[in-house]
Amino acid sequence: MATYKREFDFPTDIKKKIATNIIKFRKEAGITQEQLAADIDISYDHIRRLESTLAKEGISIETLVKISVVLEKKLDDFIY
Repeated sequence: MATYKREFDFPTDIKKKIATNIIKFRKEAGITQEQLAADIDISYDHIRRLESTLAKEGISIETLVKISVVLEKKLDDFIY
């Protein structure tokens, strides 16, 4: 059975892109980190780490979906 490797262009800084967009959309909505954390039922510290400029903290799909609902954005908006 033959295996073919297809070429894809994956973003290399996806965590940083998501973190930057969370900050941008949260501020546009006039919501503080504390408010966002309370709305999606996670700790303020977790939001702070997600938004860190180093973007070393990963984000679960569930958390990203909750954030997108609160900020009224599509998931695509956080990635592209």
